[in-house]
Amino acid sequence: MQGKRVTVLIPALNEESTIGDTVTAALAIGGVGQVIVIDDGSWDRTASIAEDCGAMVVSAGKNLGKGGALNMGSNYISGDVLLLLDADLGKSAAGAEKLVEPVLAGRADMTVAVFPQGAGKAGFGMVKGLARAGIRHFTGIYMDAPLSGQRAMKSALYFDSIPLAGGFGVEVDLTLKAARRGYSIIEVPVEMFHRETGRDVKGILHRGRQFMHVAGTLFLALQMVRVIKYFGRFLYSGGSGSFNGRGIWGRKYYK
Repeated sequence: MQGKRVTVLIPALNEESTIGDTVTAALAIGGVGQVIVIDDGSWDRTASIAEDCGAMVVSAGKNLGKGGALNMGSNYISGDVLLLLDADLGKSAAGAEKLVEPVLAGRADMTVAVFPQGAGKAGFGMVKGLARAGIRHFTGIYMDAPLSGQRAMKSALYFDSIPLAGGFGVEVDLTLKAARRGYSIIEVPVEMFHRETGRDVKGILHRGRQFMHVAGTLFLALQMVRVIKYFGRFLYSGGSGSFNGRGIWGRKYYK
């Protein structure tokens, strides 16, 4: 994929303290020709700072949630490769170059960032456990970082996957759809850092919302599986979609 252009898509809500560094670092990644910030209803200076730093800013006008913002951003993607980043990465967003390289080289269709231990958002592990179990159940894939929002992928994979689940179920939904369509997925260790979500009341409420969004995404996947089980013999002729113990969709794409 030599010479291919990379688009970076960053959903942002009230991230004026970090968005400038995030955009600047993203623009410095090799192959990046476009950085899009979806301003998801911010009431601070997120949009103006992002624009001053060289990003194309698209205003949602109201809070759509992460999934909604990413769906909106799909209308502006021009690159052959898409890099999804969170707005709070700051200067550490430069580490996403490791995610882009395998996709540009054709070694993977989608890469998922694995942060250093302890560098992610602190929580109780229930949401990650639910996401990991659900992905493994439906696809046979085991993921160390099932909720990681830092991902590079062929743009074709992204367009095949939209609309994505709303809210915080977006990462799980993207993984399930990519696996179901036969795209290869690998995890890549990176030196990147988030602002931590703690164990205070605000953090617990955030984790509660995230848990419900992930559970809702997995519930919808279960409904789809029931349809596939009913019509599967017609939809997946030749055994490529048979239920063979490698996950309900019958394929093993990972590692």
